[in-house]
Amino acid sequence: MAGVALLVIDMLNDFVLPGAPLEVPRAREIVPAIRRRIDEAHGKRIPVIYVCDAHGRDDPEFRIWTPHAVKGTSGARVIDELEPDEADTIVEKTTYSAFYGTRLEEILRGMDINRLVLVGILTNICVFFTAADAVMRGFEVEVPRDCVATVTEEEQRHALGQMEKVLRVKIT
Repeated sequence: MAGVALLVIDMLNDFVLPGAPLEVPRAREIVPAIRRRIDEAHGKRIPVIYVCDAHGRDDPEFRIWTPHAVKGTSGARVIDELEPDEADTIVEKTTYSAFYGTRLEEILRGMDINRLVLVGILTNICVFFTAADAVMRGFEVEVPRDCVATVTEEEQRHALGQMEKVLRVKIT
């Protein structure tokens, strides 16, 4: 029987910590809910996969966004409160979708996963594009609203609405 995996998206120092280059203040509000989800997943032996932005120093994305999550820097590390366990999987990505240019789909298929629970940031960017790519690859997707955040309430509502109405993502 196929199973479920928890994807923790971009809960990195360069996005979450106060004063970070691309700080998302609302990200700090969802940390306890994400921690509970991770602990529940571990308790049920559900795979936890951390999807982490990881850029080279001259990444083309830096023409759009200020430099962030540069490989090998503390900014590219998962925040201490959500630090991965040894058994967890880490997938590095260089753009919005966790599937683009990564081994994520291969990893999921190898684990016989057909359902994903997405948590993390930003709801309207990396969570959204990962959800879209997952749906287009045939995965069922759930997004718990208390475990995702973005910069404004308007962006949050719009992204969750689009995922629910257009992608048929289960918003819980």
